[in-house]
Amino acid sequence: MQIKLPDKVKLIIKTLTDDGYEAYAVGGCVRDSLLGKEPNDWDITTSASPQQVKALFRRTIDTGIQHGTVTIMFGNVGYEVTTYRIDGVYEDNRHPKQVTFTKSLEEDLKRRDFTINAMAYNDEAGLVDLFGGLKDMELRVIRAVGDPKERFNEDALRILRAVRFAAQLDYDIDPVTLEAVRELAPNLKTISAERIRTELQKLITSKHPEKVLILYETGVSRVILPEFDRMMETGQNTPHHMYSVGIHTIEALKNSVKYDDDLSENDIKLLRLTLLLHDSGKPDAKTTDESGRDHFKGHAFISEKIAADILRRLKYDNDTMNKVRRLVKYHDHRRKLTEPRVRRTIVEISKELIPLWLIVRRCDIGAQSMMEREAKLKDIDEFEQIYEKVIKRGDCLSIKELAVTGNDLIKAGIKPGPELGEILDELFNEVLDVPEHNTAEYLMEMVKNP
Repeated sequence: MQIKLPDKVKLIIKTLTDDGYEAYAVGGCVRDSLLGKEPNDWDITTSASPQQVKALFRRTIDTGIQHGTVTIMFGNVGYEVTTYRIDGVYEDNRHPKQVTFTKSLEEDLKRRDFTINAMAYNDEAGLVDLFGGLKDMELRVIRAVGDPKERFNEDALRILRAVRFAAQLDYDIDPVTLEAVRELAPNLKTISAERIRTELQKLITSKHPEKVLILYETGVSRVILPEFDRMMETGQNTPHHMYSVGIHTIEALKNSVKYDDDLSENDIKLLRLTLLLHDSGKPDAKTTDESGRDHFKGHAFISEKIAADILRRLKYDNDTMNKVRRLVKYHDHRRKLTEPRVRRTIVEISKELIPLWLIVRRCDIGAQSMMEREAKLKDIDEFEQIYEKVIKRGDCLSIKELAVTGNDLIKAGIKPGPELGEILDELFNEVLDVPEHNTAEYLMEMVKNP
């Protein structure tokens, strides 16, 4: 089986093998190549020691030399080269206490997480597949190398990685591996928030975010996202819904995938996080009336707070947190469709986020019952038409876009202070209602003759 190696990878392998060492492309780059995908990174494994690798290449960086990894630089591009190794005892469900370098490729491959990631390749030897990775790819299965409990006890993050790979590749998890996920899920308590965030984000931004259900079914979410368990266990006895809060959330996530091709990577992240968390406040907001009908008044505001707590716990940056919070807060925002009200909604949510907000609304509605669905979606379409009209016309949508400034008011005799701000707010409210009034003449006349 032939894999097309990049020229620089070929050069590294050839340089090492010409000097008497073994060297192979290994891991995810081999898997992705076999899947017909362009690998993001190319990793190389070798029988040469780190010092022997460094002696053969002009520019190297000791990125993880204690674990056998040297990065070879060609221009601004780096290629990680790691010595065959045997991991020692793992004492923290993450790092081996020590590593031992070995001359055996098999020993190196057997310490890797899943069979699909434990294949190696070079042009001379071809594909080295000692653990059935190629067969598992044909079966579309995620299977641990060797005993899954050993692999997960070595690094508990592999528990979450199993689900993430299942989502990215649309594979099933091998039953024995899945049982180990279920049994050892509590070990994820030892993993840092940053590492969990990375894997969870890759899972929900994949083409199959519905695989988040596996987290609930295996007890993983109970450890890393207990709020999701509460959503899964909260029913919605209301004509507008046909699923529990959790299944509704999963359906909304599924609905969002069709928008991926039109969105940036960052917007996909914001969209999926919003949909994952948009109804997180419903378990707390739920009330049931005498007829048995459920109500969730004020759930969007509770959801915003819970979303903030979760994003903070997962160490998200402030920009992501602020945008997701705003989208969650307004995900159920509805107003009568007039131009002034649409302009005010744009100001509240922000012009930048309105396109994403419209998608959030459509995904949310599409995961509800059929009751009034057509009318709800029609409202969203009409809002979008007015929004596009307002943007194209260049209506004033912030105080900065007013035809007069604070300095203009000061020159007109208004003293700096709270009164100045109140006047600017009043002028802004005027042009939100009547955008044609955003002229210096009209606004200054308002100030002179209030």
